[in-house]
Amino acid sequence: VLVCVMRVNISRITFEVIMRKNSAKRPFVQKLPPQERQIMSGFKSDFLHTLSERGFIHQISDETGLDELFRKETVTAYIGFDPTAPSLHAGGLIQIMMLHWMQQTGHQPISLMGGGTGMVGDPSFKDEARQLMTPATIDANIASIKTVFSNYLNYGEGPKDALMINNADWLLGINYLEFLRDVGRHFSVNRMLSFDSVKTRLDREQSLSFLEFNYMILQAYDFVELHKRTGCRLQMGGSDQWGNIINGIDLGHRMGTEQLYALTSPLLTTSSGAKMGKSVNGAIWLNPDMLSAYDFWQYWRNTEDADVSRFLKLYTTLPMDEIARLSSLGGSEINEVKKILATEITAMLHGRAAAEEAAETARKTFEEGALAENLPSIEVPASELDAGVGVLSLIVRAGLAGSNGEARRHVQGGAVKINDQGVSDERQMIGTGEVTGDGVIKLSVGKKKHVLVRPA
Repeated sequence: VLVCVMRVNISRITFEVIMRKNSAKRPFVQKLPPQERQIMSGFKSDFLHTLSERGFIHQISDETGLDELFRKETVTAYIGFDPTAPSLHAGGLIQIMMLHWMQQTGHQPISLMGGGTGMVGDPSFKDEARQLMTPATIDANIASIKTVFSNYLNYGEGPKDALMINNADWLLGINYLEFLRDVGRHFSVNRMLSFDSVKTRLDREQSLSFLEFNYMILQAYDFVELHKRTGCRLQMGGSDQWGNIINGIDLGHRMGTEQLYALTSPLLTTSSGAKMGKSVNGAIWLNPDMLSAYDFWQYWRNTEDADVSRFLKLYTTLPMDEIARLSSLGGSEINEVKKILATEITAMLHGRAAAEEAAETARKTFEEGALAENLPSIEVPASELDAGVGVLSLIVRAGLAGSNGEARRHVQGGAVKINDQGVSDERQMIGTGEVTGDGVIKLSVGKKKHVLVRPA
């Protein structure tokens, strides 16, 4: 029976009829699909005004009600973070910045770690189930992820200090039968099937396990539990979380909470369509042990011209009038603006000193042609260099290509240099003869990617 039910495909028209029929009972549910609504302008609260003018807002469940709440009260709100890796990447910065601005405008943010929901994995808009992680892996990932947040938020015991909470505190101890009776009975399978995150998977005839189907119930319960524990009234997240957040509002209404609210941000891509937080060499990690301050700075320095103004608003704390001034610059001056963008974003994560050092390293490397000691580096055993290392292998080991095939294309395209001398032979061996008087080998791919190879 469950399999049959999960294959039901309710049309948008049917769904809207259901919503209109029940709107009197559930005023918190929007009658129009969120993508057909326009966010109002002229917010009176500092928080929503700031988010609106900087481009953070995609959807709000009740603009007027939430604006009034922020104007009159100190509001507690949360964003959930899944511990799928030891670090978040740059694509998640927009969520962290939303929490940052919440605290800066006098409210209390919660960074919720998904120690419980991570046991399941969010299936939203995924083609297949996430690989299940062990509890030990989840705990290790959370411990690693936590280190980033203190760069953006002030944690403590005060009414406006940020809180870091793990939903494993309540989810791991749930009695399954009691949970089904007290919480599960409030969920309509028909309605759950209507959400785009589920419909997309089923329309493609891709399997959706019963385990994954429970994720939205657990996330909804998180909202209710956080309201009970902290008075939390708002859940924020990316636009792909809209259905899950609305489920939490619905569940809260049925379980007798105060009115709860939803706010989502747009899922960003660059102007060329690339996914935020990704580069040709992989993810742009936030943890410094997974990506250096210099590489992080370079990622933002290489921002496309059309994205500079938008990224200044979203990822820096520069005043809006200064952003307007910088955004008006064009021609060669846009490159100077990109350096400011990269330095400001890097300073928030790695500190001002590391950001300025990264900027200076780039200046010496690209403008003076000097060998900067702060360039990213790798160590290669001296015995290997004595025997000689293939240039393709070295490029891959340095993280400048993902495979020998990609490295070969770089050589064939004339992009590879050893100590600023072009490499034309893909079979060239690199050894101790290339070690400079500075004790390193400078390996370059293109004009902006350089790694120092150090004999170990």
